[in-house]
Amino acid sequence: MITVLTVGCTAQEAGQEMTTQTPVVQKTEKEWKAILTDEQYRVTREAGTERAFSGAYWDNKKKGEYYCVCCGEHLFSSETKFDSGTGWPSFYSCSDGVGERTDDSHGMRRTEVYCNNCNAHLGHVFSDGPEPTGLRYCINSAALNFEAKKK
Repeated sequence: MITVLTVGCTAQEAGQEMTTQTPVVQKTEKEWKAILTDEQYRVTREAGTERAFSGAYWDNKKKGEYYCVCCGEHLFSSETKFDSGTGWPSFYSCSDGVGERTDDSHGMRRTEVYCNNCNAHLGHVFSDGPEPTGLRYCINSAALNFEAKKK
């Protein structure tokens, strides 16, 4: 069973439940497979996880913005990225393009984060992050595209 919480970065803090929203971008499995690599598809459409320290952005220190690899929705800013030591890109805040829902898979309860625009699985959020939010959005690089800030 999936319970959807409030949309955006304050969902965990608010603790309010909402109904599932229909994603704006909807494609068939065949259409997703035509535009995504096998790894991007596995992570975003099948809720997979890439190996720690293997993704393109876990150690990215460039300034810029992170977008959904599936639909281009703005998700995170490098201004909120930090080194969590986990091997995945970690952020303490997100855009309103990120939604949260309860994930009871693998015999544990976690909070999954996904793209509100296309329902792509991004990763999970945990309450062991730095101030000012205390949150750690642990995100798969395969779910992201990065655009460096123009100088």
